[in-house]
Amino acid sequence: MSGQARAADPCADHIPQPKPQNTGRDIVGQDMDAIQDQGHMLFAVYENFPPYSWQEGGQPRGVDIDIARIIAQDLGVEARFNFVASGENLEADLRNNIWKGALIGGRISNVMMRVPYDSAFKCKVEQVVFTGQYGAESIAIAYDKASYPDEKPVPAYFRFDAVAVENDSISDFYLSSFAGGQLAGKMQRFPDMTAAMAALRDGQTKAAMGPLAQLEHGLGDTAAVHQPPLAGFAVSKWTLGVAVNFSYRPLSYAVDDAINYALQDGRIGEIYQSYGLTFQQPER
Repeated sequence: MSGQARAADPCADHIPQPKPQNTGRDIVGQDMDAIQDQGHMLFAVYENFPPYSWQEGGQPRGVDIDIARIIAQDLGVEARFNFVASGENLEADLRNNIWKGALIGGRISNVMMRVPYDSAFKCKVEQVVFTGQYGAESIAIAYDKASYPDEKPVPAYFRFDAVAVENDSISDFYLSSFAGGQLAGKMQRFPDMTAAMAALRDGQTKAAMGPLAQLEHGLGDTAAVHQPPLAGFAVSKWTLGVAVNFSYRPLSYAVDDAINYALQDGRIGEIYQSYGLTFQQPER
């Protein structure tokens, strides 16, 4: 029994990491009392990342922005935002924005939004509490309706038809390896999904593959989206939550409670709907 229990535990083989000690409050963040005394809290959100977080006319917009405001309102404070660039990987993003700070110009936030939840990954980053699961994301295919009037495209079609992806994304990796690399000649890589969807609307490509919300946000009148079965795609759907520094457990509990209330009364679903997006329930 004990062997079976350890095998099912994603953290069973993990060796605990040293945690930062004697670190000043200005470095790692602030606790609940300090946040409520100052009247505001800081959220790290990814820059230029519609429909999740971006600035329009100097004003923050996006799904993650509105959810962060729900959290702050529940805590009785104002939400402020630190727009950050994506690092080399998620571990670097958490280090730079939640528990340590970047070497140059770093700024620690109280909460980081849009953090994929993975039970095995959370063992690797003990300095962070992964909580507040507020939604899910999944891979889909957007397509030009005139090019596919009868059958919706699946990956096998892209041996002959052009398909747009974000460079170095999971969709890029999946299609690059699909059918022994037979799709490589028809793949068009773009710096982000905004550009990929613009190419679809402009007729430069017949389809685009990426996260459902990003596809829906970029759809024009001439395109549609669907989610066919994707053979061999191990990570085609994932849960999204938030990250909080491990030193501030009471804050993480309060954030999770705020999100749970907003899920139960439908406010988070309404946020997605307001941006024309499909809300996908998280695993909690």
